[in-house]
Amino acid sequence: MTKEKDNTLVEEEIVEEAEELTEEQVISEEASISNEDAELAKANERIAELENKLEDSENRTLRLQADFDNFRRRVRLDQEAAQKYRAQNLVTDILPALDNFERALQINTDDEKVKSILQGVEMVHRQLVEALKNEGVEAIEAVGKPFDPNVHQAVMTVEDEEHKSNTVVEVFQKGYILNDRVIRPAMVKVSQ
Repeated sequence: MTKEKDNTLVEEEIVEEAEELTEEQVISEEASISNEDAELAKANERIAELENKLEDSENRTLRLQADFDNFRRRVRLDQEAAQKYRAQNLVTDILPALDNFERALQINTDDEKVKSILQGVEMVHRQLVEALKNEGVEAIEAVGKPFDPNVHQAVMTVEDEEHKSNTVVEVFQKGYILNDRVIRPAMVKVSQ
């Protein structure tokens, strides 16, 4: 029986040592796990921080791209408008000369010399009108049309039973449009 006691004692000692080792290993593993958890938490924080930075960078990039697209569109529209209305200053300067040509053409005469001069004036007038038309300039139609303050400038009103109310009766000075922009409104007499 002593042998059995000895074996039992040895077994108990082995179990105790194993329990001590196991407790040390458990403590060591717990420390290792807690270190790993701490490192994992730090890594997760770093990942979240980097994801936020990435999202901010993507947002800034999208805003910059939108700003650039808007800028490019504005520049294109400005260039188109500049091209479309490039002749505006010249047309504005030529319109008084065109008015004078039209006044000259209203002269009635029986003198053949004056008639030949008027024919020359009429040819120059026609060429000038054609050149302006090629640039997109058109006269504003007014007589008999409803008064439109966007293209007409009323300088006089008259009671007229022949025309409806608010209708252009007479044009004092022609108005002109360049493409879709009013260069000069027509000065008109309007019925009441």
